[in-house]
Amino acid sequence: MNLVTLQTITTNDFDKNLSTLLKLIEQVDENSFIVAPELCLNGYAYDRLDESVEITNKAIPLLQELSATKTITLTLTQKKDDKHINTLHIFHKGKIIHTQSKVELFVLNDERKYFTAGQEEDIKIIEIDGLKIACLICFELRFIDLWKKIQGADIVLIPAMWGKLRKENFETLTRGLAVMNQCFVIASDSANNDMAKSSGIITPFGEEYRDDNKIVLGKNVDLSEIKKMRRYMRVGINP
Repeated sequence: MNLVTLQTITTNDFDKNLSTLLKLIEQVDENSFIVAPELCLNGYAYDRLDESVEITNKAIPLLQELSATKTITLTLTQKKDDKHINTLHIFHKGKIIHTQSKVELFVLNDERKYFTAGQEEDIKIIEIDGLKIACLICFELRFIDLWKKIQGADIVLIPAMWGKLRKENFETLTRGLAVMNQCFVIASDSANNDMAKSSGIITPFGEEYRDDNKIVLGKNVDLSEIKKMRRYMRVGINP
């Protein structure tokens, strides 16, 4: 299977961000799992939240169309009951098959002031074409209780806007999650100047494929590595 992480810059031009995202997705091979950075269409533009919702509404049908032969994961700004939420969407076979809104909002960037937290019960393992898939959004990566909720997933998808001052933390946590859970991790972080980048694909053994200079980073992986690792190193995760 081809696992793909995108490492894009989010500009102040929301339409340009969407155009860039669509072009990158079009270039990726069919039957790929693709993860884009958190809020890659609009970023944390707190003074433009209504515009952020508009670009979300514009993007959704276009991403549904592109997902006919690819699985696409990213977070989008939505509005519900006059409250803004940062919601992860998984597009697959032309449909939205899973959503979960960010539960752990980041303190240091006033996210709690402008966004409403999601429900923890939405963080769960889902099945896509026989694979167990789970997701964590950026800051959620730091919470061990959330790791426990997704134990046993085959692939964990992590869209993020993780700051460069904590770059080593992001790399350590994403690799640690792959090793602890004996799974593949696809981590996608923003390439803006104040972001860590460090997007990558990490194997169940902890091998890392990262390149801060690439916008698209893909890796064809052997999914049998998951069962092999879980049988070789038994830690209570069913192979």
